[in-house]
Amino acid sequence: MPHLHMEYTPNLPELDADKALLRLNLALVASGQFAAEFDIKSRAVQVGTFRIGTGLGERAFVHVKLALLSGRSAETKRQLSQSLLAVLQDLCEWPANVEVQLCAEILDIDRESYTKTAIGF
Repeated sequence: MPHLHMEYTPNLPELDADKALLRLNLALVASGQFAAEFDIKSRAVQVGTFRIGTGLGERAFVHVKLALLSGRSAETKRQLSQSLLAVLQDLCEWPANVEVQLCAEILDIDRESYTKTAIGF
């Protein structure tokens, strides 16, 4: 725990997904909210088909969802969201001719129903 999902559009040529995941993971470690760095699982998916609104202009997005066990305060979740958004803003040179939306979302996973095991530790 936690699970970080990053979705992004293919029209962001300067975005390095692996570098983005590392930087997002580092921000989560720095938050002090998680017991061990190896508990953080992140993945990135480039969205092949997408539409943003109805306009004809070039648009793009990067959306990060952080799913974590329930029980954290609204303030802690707000701080995590702001931290992730700050990382996104500083990831790369965003294209000047593209309207880019950056989003961070925090989701609760029901603590009572979540199960996990580790093999090989």
